[in-house]
Amino acid sequence: MKILIKNIKELIKVEQIPRLLIKGKEMSFLETIENAFLLIENEKISDFGEMKDCPEYSGKVIDASGKMIFPSFCDSHTHIVYAGSREIEYIDKIKGLSYEEIARRGGGILNSAKLLHNTSEDDLYAQSIVRINEIIRLGTGAVEIKSGYGLNTTDELKMLRVIRRIKENCPLVVKATFLGAHAIPAQYKDKREEYVNIIINEMIPAVASEQLADYIDVFCDRGFFTVQDTDKLLDAASKYGLRPKIHANELDYSGGIQIGVKHNALSVDHLEFTGIDEIEALLNSNTMPTLLPGAAFFLGMKQPPARKMLEAGLPIALASDYNPGSSPSGNMKFIMSLACINLKMLPEEVINAVTINSAYAMGISHIVGSIAKGKIANVFITKQIPTYSFMPYTFGSNLIESVILNGKILI
Repeated sequence: MKILIKNIKELIKVEQIPRLLIKGKEMSFLETIENAFLLIENEKISDFGEMKDCPEYSGKVIDASGKMIFPSFCDSHTHIVYAGSREIEYIDKIKGLSYEEIARRGGGILNSAKLLHNTSEDDLYAQSIVRINEIIRLGTGAVEIKSGYGLNTTDELKMLRVIRRIKENCPLVVKATFLGAHAIPAQYKDKREEYVNIIINEMIPAVASEQLADYIDVFCDRGFFTVQDTDKLLDAASKYGLRPKIHANELDYSGGIQIGVKHNALSVDHLEFTGIDEIEALLNSNTMPTLLPGAAFFLGMKQPPARKMLEAGLPIALASDYNPGSSPSGNMKFIMSLACINLKMLPEEVINAVTINSAYAMGISHIVGSIAKGKIANVFITKQIPTYSFMPYTFGSNLIESVILNGKILI
């Protein structure tokens, strides 16, 4: 299919020479073209520029007068495949219970594991597709999805097979992450090492044999998995070619950032507890620091030091952490707003963080994450808006009028 979009008020996040990520002060710069055109051919971006250079075309033409085009959001950290919901725990939070207190009572991740165990693969897929269609409508064109609500070999494989079905049947770019080390099951409460060995000796080989995962993740934090556990798990996963993406430093200075860097993690995520040592480790790495402001907002936790990280020269990615317990939303526009309001990031910084840098955190910034020739045509057209800063400013409004994925108009 060939589509010409003309009279675009502003074409956002264009790249003449594509880059894999943006760091530090450069994140405050955003290349755009006013009064622009965009040409899509064979599912790819084939050309773009100022309207004075717009080619003649008699096929499918969209007039985007007064509207802007953004590259689709890339959501690099989600748990969107889950069963049921956990609004009862939401009420517990309102009453004052902490995330850790709820987990100790058998809630949290363990509650989701019980629900998932009693849900068939087909039902799990059906529930998940509803959420997938929701995030597509909200502008997401690439998503990473984790397992981690199985906590045994059979149920972890069930989750990953559902993720594979989503990959095969949905227009988004999908990356799958194996997260068997998401929590310690109740029966292994005092036998953590035994559970770690089950992940190493049973789960990882089974996941690898079916080629169900692109990455591996570990929740390396206080009350979950130690640095030593994480080191063992990542050593085992490396033998199967599974690169790490780590839950780190959400609850404390856990060493999760440093162990992630040691193992060349693609990203380390959460990072509420990030100090000088953690920043220094990240500066000397190819690991993307990924912040999840939806979780900190929902749980009422401290905010990660985004400005210190940027001033030190680090890149930052932003993701939704869409999950039933600590961030039940996949609205990346709202994530942009939270990053501006709570993390004091500039609109230009958050746009870079939810596009090119979050694409890097999935290993796909060479094919999505910006408006560049040859990249997959995953974009959205806004309603008529005055500036690109209006996107995070209007935190409660849906400003997306049309969604194009793989060069096809979906909405």
